[in-house]
Amino acid sequence: MRVEKITTNLPVADITEAKAFYTDYLELRTEEFDLGWVARFTSPETGAHVQLVTGDATSPVDSAVSVHVDDVDAAYEDAVRRGYEIVHPLTTEEWGVRRFLVRAPDGNVVNVVMHRV
Repeated sequence: MRVEKITTNLPVADITEAKAFYTDYLELRTEEFDLGWVARFTSPETGAHVQLVTGDATSPVDSAVSVHVDDVDAAYEDAVRRGYEIVHPLTTEEWGVRRFLVRAPDGNVVNVVMHRV
């Protein structure tokens, strides 16, 4: 497994209300997606980005970060082999990603994700 990108997931009460701060003030003007409960905003100049999350749609726990990998199945097998707590099973989600959520030994929850090709 190779980590390709890490995205911070910021908890917000309302994406629509929070959006202006990130898009206007921080100039993360490109809206990559908005599923209602999660949205990603990116700088068109630098690629810097952030995800705003009101609450995960299918997981019982929200994640602190999303780690984009090249082989999510291998990452899942390795996490299980190491005995890490899986808080959301390996799932192909309806919005086009395959992912699982794992609790790091420090308590942070990590969304390990791969976009389907």
